[in-house]
Amino acid sequence: MSAKKKKYYVVWQGVNPGIYDNWTETQLQIAGYPGAKYKSFKTQAEAESAYSDNYEDHTVKKENKAFLQEFDKTVIIEDSISVDAACSGNPGVMEYRGVVTYTGVEIFRQGPFSFGTNNIGEFLALVHAAAQLKKEGNTKTTIYTDSRTGMAWVRNKKVKTMLKRKKSNEILFEMLLRAENWLKNNTIENPIIKWETKLWGEIPADFGRK
Repeated sequence: MSAKKKKYYVVWQGVNPGIYDNWTETQLQIAGYPGAKYKSFKTQAEAESAYSDNYEDHTVKKENKAFLQEFDKTVIIEDSISVDAACSGNPGVMEYRGVVTYTGVEIFRQGPFSFGTNNIGEFLALVHAAAQLKKEGNTKTTIYTDSRTGMAWVRNKKVKTMLKRKKSNEILFEMLLRAENWLKNNTIENPIIKWETKLWGEIPADFGRK
């Protein structure tokens, strides 16, 4: 078995911004920190160079450029947004976001939250997107997600998670309850469509940490 390659992590926005050479220490800087901004790099030199730049220079622009060369615009609805979640571990540090599908421009981002799951993030991202569009009076824009579980939870207006409630994830369970209540009191008119990763590549809201 080959040794796992070492990574370096840049934390632009967190408890103590800086460069870290292990994920455990990085998590301490971002877990539960609203709007934390971070990314991994293969070498220390790359991390040091990136730290002197803006976070967006190493996420949105580069990821969108690569993505826009891949996905087939003839089958993807232009008037759409895409949502996704990322979770380091299961459970682990989780965050979610929504972006404009065709440009990758970030519309919202929440987290990171400690001791969450990817399914919870996908569900919350869908409800967040639906609620935001409803608030704007927008019933036409399509919402893309690559999570069948998230879609099922939204359809049933009920979360079915095995995650245990504890002090470290209390805020997540409060958010889940608010999301369920919102679903029970509102009708989603916007189409929610499954993003076909095998055909189209990674969803535009993907965090690019695989």
